[in-house]
Amino acid sequence: MTVFIGIDPGLVSGAIGAIDHNGTFIFCDDIASHDGRIDVHGLKNQLIGCITRGDLAQIVIEDVHTMPGQGIASSGRFMRAAGAIEAICHMTAATHMVSPQRWKLGMGVDGDKNYSIESARGLWPEAKLNLKRHHGRAEALLIAEWLRREFI
Repeated sequence: MTVFIGIDPGLVSGAIGAIDHNGTFIFCDDIASHDGRIDVHGLKNQLIGCITRGDLAQIVIEDVHTMPGQGIASSGRFMRAAGAIEAICHMTAATHMVSPQRWKLGMGVDGDKNYSIESARGLWPEAKLNLKRHHGRAEALLIAEWLRREFI
C-alpha cells in the first residue's frame, strides 16, 4: 500500500495530512512545534506514525515563499520552519514539491480557507476539521489527495 502525506508548511499554521492509496483518511494534525520552532523529532514521529511497516510513502510539500509585506523577522522564522519541515520529510520518504497554484487548480479550490475546509470535510468527514484554524489540516489533506490523483 502507498501512503500519501501532504504538508502545508508553517510554524503556527503548518499541518500534516495522510491518506492511503484509495483516498481513505489516515491522519491529520498540526505540525509539532515547541518554543517557536518546529519540533523535528515530533514531526518525524508524526510522519512515521502515518506509515505502516512495509508500506511505501510519498510526501508532497506545498512549495512556499515569503509574502510581500511580511516583516524580515517573520519571513526568517517562516522560511526556517519550511526548511526544517522539508529536511525531515526528505529524510523520511520520497518527497515532492508542488506550487499552491498547481494543487489548488487540480483540486478545484482557491485561496478561500473556508472552502478548503468544506472540501476536505466532504472527502473526509471523520477528520478533525471543526475549527476555522484547521484550514492547514484541510489543505494538507487536499495536497495529499492531489498527489494521490497524480499517481493513479
